Amino acid sequence: MGWGLWSSPPASGNGDRSSDMKRPDTTSTSISSQPLDPLEPSFSTAPTRKKKNISWNDSLNAEDWEYYKTPRGFILPGLAVGFAVGFWVFWRSYLRRLNGAGHITPGYFRKRSLFGKVTSVGDGDGFHLFHTPGGRLAGWGWLRTVPKERKELKGRTISIRLAGVDAPEAAHFGRPAQPYSAEAMDFLQDYILGRRVRAYIYKRDQYERIVATVFVRKPPFFLRKDVGKELLKRGLATIYESKTGAEFGGPAMEKSYRTVEAVAKRKKKGIWSVERAGFLGFGKKEALETPREYKERIRKMENGGAVKVVSPKK
Repeated sequence: MGWGLWSSPPASGNGDRSSDMKRPDTTSTSISSQPLDPLEPSFSTAPTRKKKNISWNDSLNAEDWEYYKTPRGFILPGLAVGFAVGFWVFWRSYLRRLNGAGHITPGYFRKRSLFGKVTSVGDGDGFHLFHTPGGRLAGWGWLRTVPKERKELKGRTISIRLAGVDAPEAAHFGRPAQPYSAEAMDFLQDYILGRRVRAYIYKRDQYERIVATVFVRKPPFFLRKDVGKELLKRGLATIYESKTGAEFGGPAMEKSYRTVEAVAKRKKKGIWSVERAGFLGFGKKEALETPREYKERIRKMENGGAVKVVSPKK
């Protein structure tokens, strides 16, 4: 005799099926409790927590300060801010290009140096510098170029006056030129024009020029050379003499310059080889007047009337 689909086998062999009729069908009950439609939501019987009412002001001040007490909360933001501030300070101090002497603040003098390319030479002891901060490491020469045309350089260079030296005066404003003024200017052009130099700046003079000791590296060993000292060695400049305002960059530098000038005098180099004869070519011969003496004589003559210059005998 076959059994039903949900029936259980009889407990005894007498064929009594009364026990089967009274047993509850647990399987059908569990199946019927499931939703028939898979899209139909099922409701949970778990108890719900009642939300606490918080005022608007309390919600604004509800900040999790524990996050900021751990290293992960402030290390990365602090590093980012520190890097940005440090880069800005470094750029402003060392990588910012200066377009002229007016852009150099007093804090630069005796503390900073200027690195750049010489674009023109005006006389025997002065030139114009195009500031290239950072040099090749900052891209100058391969990513950034120095202008070559005069109109492009106008208003973008710094006028430099060599500290501690005074070259012979060239002819200008109707004044005659001193001996060796052309030689001094030619030497300076050959020595630094178009080259990169470093200028250790000291002050700004009355003509808006930056007074500085200037160094250049020369082949074959690219040793650093003091441009002003090289002029003194060749007798193409004298020590800068002034009642006030003479600048050498320190007592040690002044002593070194005076020693070099004394050697050039003894060897009669350059201007020290020129002597001025006495009255009508007779009498004791005297050394040629220095650039300072020349300027003072010209100034007195201009104030007193016509300029009268005695040509020295070479």
